[in-house]
Amino acid sequence: QLSQGSAEPPSAEEGGGGAEEQEEEGEKEKEREKLLPIPSASSAAAGGLERGAKNQFSTFSNFITTINQKKEGIGNRNSPTQLVIPNIKNVRDLPPICLDVRQKQRISIDTLPQELKAPIPPEPSLPIRTKTVKDFQDDVEKAKSSGDWKAVHDFYTTTFDSFLEINAAFKKDASSPFNTIEDSGIDAKFVNVVYDALLNTPQDVQKSVLKGVINGLLQEWTGPRTKDDLRAYCILLQNPQFSNTSTYVIYAHLLRQIAALTEADHHFLVHWSKKISQKRFKQLVDRLLQFISLRLFPAKPEEFPPMVKCTWWIPSAAKVLALFNAANCLISPPIISYTDFYNSTLDHIDLMEEYHNWQCYGNSHRFSFCQYPFIISIAAKKVIIQRDSEQQMISIARQSLVDKVSRRQKPDMNMLFLNVKVRRTHLVSDSLDELARKRADLKKKLKVTFVGEAGLDMGGLTKEWFLLLIRQIFHPDYGMFTYHKDSHCHWFSSFKCDNYSEFRLVGALMGLAVYNSITLDIRFPPCCYKKLLSPPIVPCDHSTLVGICAVTLDDLFQIMPELAHGLSELLSYEGNVEEDFYSTFQVFQEEFGVIKSYNLKPNGDKIPVTNQNRKEYVQLYVDFLLNKSIYKQFAAFYYGFHSVCASYALLLLRPEEVEILVCGSPELDMSALQRSTQYEGYQKTDLTIRYFWDVVLGFSLDLQKKLLHFATGSDRVPVGGMADLNFKISKSETSTDWLPVAHTCFNQLCLPPYKNKKELKQKLIIGISNAEGFGLE
Repeated sequence: QLSQGSAEPPSAEEGGGGAEEQEEEGEKEKEREKLLPIPSASSAAAGGLERGAKNQFSTFSNFITTINQKKEGIGNRNSPTQLVIPNIKNVRDLPPICLDVRQKQRISIDTLPQELKAPIPPEPSLPIRTKTVKDFQDDVEKAKSSGDWKAVHDFYTTTFDSFLEINAAFKKDASSPFNTIEDSGIDAKFVNVVYDALLNTPQDVQKSVLKGVINGLLQEWTGPRTKDDLRAYCILLQNPQFSNTSTYVIYAHLLRQIAALTEADHHFLVHWSKKISQKRFKQLVDRLLQFISLRLFPAKPEEFPPMVKCTWWIPSAAKVLALFNAANCLISPPIISYTDFYNSTLDHIDLMEEYHNWQCYGNSHRFSFCQYPFIISIAAKKVIIQRDSEQQMISIARQSLVDKVSRRQKPDMNMLFLNVKVRRTHLVSDSLDELARKRADLKKKLKVTFVGEAGLDMGGLTKEWFLLLIRQIFHPDYGMFTYHKDSHCHWFSSFKCDNYSEFRLVGALMGLAVYNSITLDIRFPPCCYKKLLSPPIVPCDHSTLVGICAVTLDDLFQIMPELAHGLSELLSYEGNVEEDFYSTFQVFQEEFGVIKSYNLKPNGDKIPVTNQNRKEYVQLYVDFLLNKSIYKQFAAFYYGFHSVCASYALLLLRPEEVEILVCGSPELDMSALQRSTQYEGYQKTDLTIRYFWDVVLGFSLDLQKKLLHFATGSDRVPVGGMADLNFKISKSETSTDWLPVAHTCFNQLCLPPYKNKKELKQKLIIGISNAEGFGLE
């Protein structure tokens, strides 16, 4: 069964390649877990490109030469990366799957048509190897004390000589097939002990291992890979020797072969990988990230073949990283944080070129890191989104100018901006009216004017407008959102109303913040951002449901922990659920003092909740609370957000990253701010500056937030941390009787040279605690 669905990048058509999986007659595997998206690498990763020039190191020159000779010798015969099924007529490939960055797919061989099934090639019989972990450790200890490494050398030479020998040494039971995704059959403890000892052995031992790996990779494949082959790949990937750049040529060919495996083989590797310990898993990911970084920016370029000769190195590594990312996402909680997949080296390449390549070519034959967004850091994604927004702003402004000139009207600078004019006393109503009237201008640069105030908006007024508006809209008295004290977050009110336009305008407001690089103090649960990306691109068919995502009890815990705990207790209850709880598939909600009932399924009020159907009841209840009961409210919010932020750059983001872009980070590190602060008229060693930081570092969190809001217009930390604020303290040549002054447009604090710490603290607290309103000097 194949199911897929997500918005594709523009012009993205990728032949993901057919995948055929074989199953032994009569064997029924357990239903497979859903495999998370594995974006396809470019065709370069699957073979067909030049394999690279001869390596300059004698250790590997024979390896490259042999590979090239085999390539020439094979000619038009079957490639090692192709799937060959002998003696079967009329075999057709699986339909191409467009593997974009948010696709979900599922493979279940049990439901494939008969003509797609092929017999599993018989596993070759394995040599009998009886050495245990203790035997090996004893051999190593003897070698260390005696200096005679022959026994250890023989073990390594034999074990890594071929894929068969690798399985003979490390397979738990040579007689068992281990053909399921639940158990790889690898003796992980033995593998770890052997690899941990390897780097402390003499050089000739280590070279013998590399020679064996080369032999295994040079094997001429004449058919699909067996599960023993996949086990060998799993084991070889963990070889610590591949952290050394001198082994990168071998490592690259290993990655290329793994990247070129069939989709079904990748499915096994993903599920086997999730069983690797956290420490080893992180080492594997770090090794792949280092490989990409050093290929992009080599410390010694002469160590590697020219880039034009090995264009497939990085696509292959990215594809293998995608397998580990998929494995990581299958586990809850994940094995490592999603941020551990970030490669900060990519912050220093031309990201917009990568983005434009991806926009133009999608996931086809031209590689782009945007095909693998989990590698790109949130800071780099913010740069892409900002520049994409700027280009849209320029385009919209240019079009307005052209329209004006074509009608022979005098151009006005104000037409280039989204001008919002509001009264502080009617902030919400004025703001919503302005956004509703100027919906066509939402993609222009935002400028805010407060009626009756002389401030010019260079960014500071905009920040203040967002801050004050969000506080008022999310106030419980306004009725649009409900604040849950247990989880300290807001959620959409389920009250029905005739007009949901205000939710659309709130969504547009949040979109404007992202579009204009403003961070907001909004406390939505993570589930909200998951819904905002469902789908990440607004569907052309307006009848398509939006804002509906798969929700779990964990999502409810983040909003209504008490209710979620009760449902969790129901699931684990050991008594008779029907008799003791006396519940049906019907729920009740209070709306304006009236209790209303809703059926979770047809005739739900007549269907009792039992031990057998309680899981279904809980799932339907959670879906009702987080999806169905607020569908109209959230759909309006979704369309409002995407009316401003409609961009293919959203395809690159995880829900957690959208939250960081919207809200910034609430974690204040004033020491980091101190380290990155610039000074004008002061030196950092001046007495006034030392007084200032002594006072600020001693402030409570609330006062520190007030200072940040006073100086920058927001109490949130941007994506890049405190250093991205470009905070400056300038010397104010005024009387020390004056309070501090801030230029929020430039994140600048003007500080008079107060004579002592007590006076500075007193004036600073007064200033930051009464910071509302703008004027001109």
